[in-house]
Amino acid sequence: MTENMTESQSVQGPKHKRNVTRRKVVVAGGAAVAAVGVGGTIAATANAGQTAASAKGASASATSTAAEGCYKLTSETTEGPYYIDADKLRQDITEDREGIAMTLRLKVIDNETCKPVKNAAVDIWHCDALGLYSGYEDLSGGGGGGGTPPSGTPTDVPSGTPTGSPTGPPPGGGGGGHQEPTDDKRYLRGTWKTDKQGFVTFRTVFPGWYQGRCVHIHTKVHVGGTWTDAGYEGGNTCHTGQFFFDEESVLASAEVEPYSTSTTERTTLTEDTIYDQSGTAGGLLKLKYKKNAIAKGVLGTITMGVDPDTTHEGTDDAVQPGATASASASVS
Repeated sequence: MTENMTESQSVQGPKHKRNVTRRKVVVAGGAAVAAVGVGGTIAATANAGQTAASAKGASASATSTAAEGCYKLTSETTEGPYYIDADKLRQDITEDREGIAMTLRLKVIDNETCKPVKNAAVDIWHCDALGLYSGYEDLSGGGGGGGTPPSGTPTDVPSGTPTGSPTGPPPGGGGGGHQEPTDDKRYLRGTWKTDKQGFVTFRTVFPGWYQGRCVHIHTKVHVGGTWTDAGYEGGNTCHTGQFFFDEESVLASAEVEPYSTSTTERTTLTEDTIYDQSGTAGGLLKLKYKKNAIAKGVLGTITMGVDPDTTHEGTDDAVQPGATASASASVS
């Protein structure tokens, strides 16, 4: 990929090698986010719980754009076990997955200056409408992901006290160590480049749910690297987080096939162990769709304020200011 890549182009096949650490970061929900259409009918504005900006930040905001301010958001979240370092460089990550069409409009800013972070590589990945992750179909989904649960009384139930340590990902994939992929599918995964205003747009489907987690989308932001014909190389991962969905929207989606066929017990937003219940300050997306017609499409927007000089992977609690890591991508 070259520096002249535009949002209308699609390039396939990065492989990332990243070694980064977790930190607390300010993420933002930006006011006056540019309108994006879903099915040509929707426009929306992202909002958040606004806090008092520093004098420096307020000055930068006032002189650069009066419509945009800095907003305090959550600390970093776990990467989870289902991240794959071989995402595809593309905006449309849907592939053949069924579900409610969704446009995800993100903006990345420097949390101290409020200036856009351009040329950043943004990853997103999430489960499909029935709770399955590509690359991990036999591990994810928890509870059947839409299948029929077993019936009857189990036989050969083990007795005694279990020994040893548990292995494998926890229910719902909310944490735990990284798992190696078990299949070669890569739907609902992708990486793309922020433009001069810090915006990046993805086309996907509204995620479903699986055992132990509320509806969410994972994200990483990589900066300081170089876009080349081989993809995105070098730099550091300055943010690892998750986006969340309000209960009203999730309940509306649950009335639409194939979501309505799922038999998996759903974890609500207030029950989730990763979401910190702080609204947009915790990564809650601003969602826009036609009332009583969510099946026609959804627009989700949010702004992420990051510290480009810090490195975080979301797999431990260590903080390494200024650490660097490889965030390489190759085109296959």
